[in-house]
Amino acid sequence: MITLKTTQDLEAFCASARAYPFVTVDTEFLRERTYYSKLCLIQLAVPDENEDSAVLVDPLVDGMSLEPLYDLFRDTSVVKVFHAARQDLEIFWVDAQVFPEPLFDTQVAAMVCGFGEQVGYETLVRKIVRQPVDKTSRFTDWSRRPLSEAQQSYALADVTYLRKIYQHLSAELDRTGRTRWVQEELGVLTDPATYETDPREAWRRVKTRSNSPKFLAVVRELAAFREDYAQSNNVPRSRVFKDDALIEMASTKPKNPSELSQARLLLREARKGAIAEGILQAVDRGKTCPSDKMPKPDTSRDKLQVNPALADLLRVLLKSKTEASGVAARLIAPSADLDLIAAGKRDVPALHGWRREVFGEDALRLCDGAIALSAQGQSVVIVET
Repeated sequence: MITLKTTQDLEAFCASARAYPFVTVDTEFLRERTYYSKLCLIQLAVPDENEDSAVLVDPLVDGMSLEPLYDLFRDTSVVKVFHAARQDLEIFWVDAQVFPEPLFDTQVAAMVCGFGEQVGYETLVRKIVRQPVDKTSRFTDWSRRPLSEAQQSYALADVTYLRKIYQHLSAELDRTGRTRWVQEELGVLTDPATYETDPREAWRRVKTRSNSPKFLAVVRELAAFREDYAQSNNVPRSRVFKDDALIEMASTKPKNPSELSQARLLLREARKGAIAEGILQAVDRGKTCPSDKMPKPDTSRDKLQVNPALADLLRVLLKSKTEASGVAARLIAPSADLDLIAAGKRDVPALHGWRREVFGEDALRLCDGAIALSAQGQSVVIVET
């Protein structure tokens, strides 16, 4: 097993990789103790049988620059193949503001090819490569050195089997004419907005039982402070304070350190110093927020006039389309989309792009009464009206 520990060696491998149509990529990282992922290992493989066709890259070695890899990412003549690429892409975007181009995600492709929703790598290896995967090293500490032989073998397997998986799925997409479907889905993964968190919008992820604007104003300020502090200090949000403590403080609205110290759910470390000061300032900002600046919860769904019978018919139609296409129902149209369509909404993902071709066009015709559904044996068929 080859481990690249110098920029020069990485540059040489990336230069040789440009002779191939694709390169498979994976990473190992840690995120339990940081806000941003700590990159610990990179795995690369090209479609060849040579022993040097798959390598490990150690980014923790002093002086190691990943710029040769980023140059390869920018080379549009070589497809960069990942499985479940989102977290990998976030690492590279945060580090160098670069996305691999062109990108291929085998998890997305597998969903489009009928392998189910969010299919795991082990499943694809078993079904396509017909090999078992040893996952005993999955939860090891990848930041520790030296890596064991078991760790290295596990890491390399994530890119060596990926070569055959890519070739199989790519051929299947060409056969079915669904390559464009995958490209549409990958647009989200290569959108910088996917990986950028605005502290002022962090409150929307906090689940609350109250929609009171005054209460939500404090929630917003506390969530914004936590997000900003976590990003600035590269610590997990939960290490600042957890959601239950945030809700408690938004309810009790402590005015001074003495009142803050009485919080039941606040971590000991957050009762003093910069975090405590930030909490009190955030609570004060929320309490003094002008009424016209207070957050307004999205209640549009609460006011929807959903036609329940039509929603049920749309679910039957979706099941029929799922069986015909082999694509997971939730990938085509989650239940919330069906309710929106049944309520007359048209700006939903299920009615755009490849989803419109598979389901949306007939869904609209069903809503308009242009088609009906009929049982035919074990199947549901569309009947023109």
